[in-house]
Amino acid sequence: MRAIEYAVRQGAASVWRSRGSGAFAVVAIALAMLVLGALLLLTWNAEQVLARWTSAAEFSVYLADEATSEQRGAIEAAIDRSAATAGREFVSKAEALVRFRSEFAELAALAEDFDDNPFPASIEVRVEPGVDRDGSVDALVRGVAPLPGVADVRYDREWIGRIGAALGTFRAAGLAFAALMAIVAAVTVAAVVRLGLDARRDELEIMELVGAPLSYIRGPFVAEGLLQGGVGAVVALVALGAGFLVARGLWGADLAALLDGESLRFLPVRLWAYLVFGGMAVGSVGGLLASLRAG
Repeated sequence: MRAIEYAVRQGAASVWRSRGSGAFAVVAIALAMLVLGALLLLTWNAEQVLARWTSAAEFSVYLADEATSEQRGAIEAAIDRSAATAGREFVSKAEALVRFRSEFAELAALAEDFDDNPFPASIEVRVEPGVDRDGSVDALVRGVAPLPGVADVRYDREWIGRIGAALGTFRAAGLAFAALMAIVAAVTVAAVVRLGLDARRDELEIMELVGAPLSYIRGPFVAEGLLQGGVGAVVALVALGAGFLVARGLWGADLAALLDGESLRFLPVRLWAYLVFGGMAVGSVGGLLASLRAG
């Protein structure tokens, strides 16, 4: 504990002494954590929307215009036999037209020009949450699609899966870029800490001669990097929060429409902690790299 206390005290003093050059290290870490924080903010909100869409997943069975009542009954019986469904609703051609006019009011005038109602009747099937993982819904969709009277079957999960895959690719690319910036930040911290190490070279040599433990020699430099990393991460969080408030103020309504009626939310506290600890870890690595020249 005494070694840790000494390292933190000396590290804080060194941060203050080299605050001019140390600002470069803080900025480098802040930029890396800002990129990571923006990535987390975007993907976390997107994942919340995808989770809601997945839990409310449904598929629609569109009926051919010439489908008979017997064929419709057979289709509904096949749906009811599956344990993957939570309920169903029949939507007639007239109801489909009414829905179109109410949901797309700006296009409602186009529907007035149709001689016949172009919208098919359908059966909208609600899916039990979680059952999509075992493939039972896919099996039901494949079983219903070839039945007589079925014109088409559309399953939400297909495009939700494509969006999830695209989100995973975006996340991987963002993490790779954030990792590259973290490496650059660690190198910057190491360069800044090394300046302080060179300035204290005589003091360190004396400490070695009197037999000071290695933790007392290298510890302050690791602590210096850790403190710079923590400050950089806090700066990144403040900048991210300010940007979030500005974005929500300017584009709040548009973002809510994009997020299925939900407003954009800031990161939860646990992700704040991850960012701060991440910044401190990057700074500590940089300080450790610089301290290898001591002792």
